[in-house]
Amino acid sequence: MHGYLVILPTMTTLSLADAKAHLSALVARVSGQHERVYVTVHGKPSAVLVATEDLESLEETIEILADAETMRRLHASDTELARGDVETREELDAAMRRRLGSSS
Repeated sequence: MHGYLVILPTMTTLSLADAKAHLSALVARVSGQHERVYVTVHGKPSAVLVATEDLESLEETIEILADAETMRRLHASDTELARGDVETREELDAAMRRRLGSSS
């Protein structure tokens, strides 16, 4: 793989009672700072508060990873990139002009 940046969100663990008492503030932190809040019941993890955007991103990632054809194409792209089999900016610009039917 090539240099991908992975940012892991901050994780907090709270009891259900604490989560209930501070729910508004927790929702603001989760949605604004992309923090994950684990909620425990009787000391055991029971639920997680996660930003909607983060959940959608996780679901999209799972969908991509589950699609064999998409994964094959991504692997082929990585292989081409590793070989240096890439298009220059000028080649891409020319291809876009041709595609749009423009000669400028």
